[in-house]
Amino acid sequence: QVQLVESGGGLVQAGGSLRLSCAASGRSLSTSSMGWFRQAPGKEREFVAAISWSGERTFYKDSMKGRFTISRDNARNTMYLQMNSLKPEDTAVYYCAIKRGGNWYGVRDYDYWGQGTQVTVSS
Repeated sequence: QVQLVESGGGLVQAGGSLRLSCAASGRSLSTSSMGWFRQAPGKEREFVAAISWSGERTFYKDSMKGRFTISRDNARNTMYLQMNSLKPEDTAVYYCAIKRGGNWYGVRDYDYWGQGTQVTVSS
């Protein structure tokens, strides 16, 4: 059974940066596409970014384009999310997951969710 563990969250001022990591154990992720999602208090979980198994294809929610960069290191079985120019509205718990379905952007098309890492951006 694969397990995903997110890390790298924290408290940062607006305009700052954070780098999230998603480390996998239990199996290799080198043939799995993956994604990042986030959930703010009182809101539904939403898509942030996704990356194909090879890293050649990436997808972003429009509001993250140019600020966030998704990447992966298959040798380390780890995926990353570099977040720059953070805004207070980016405050949320960030989750990583493995893509299982056909929709890159849909929560229901992902499985094996991690426990999440809190990102708080102060104004």
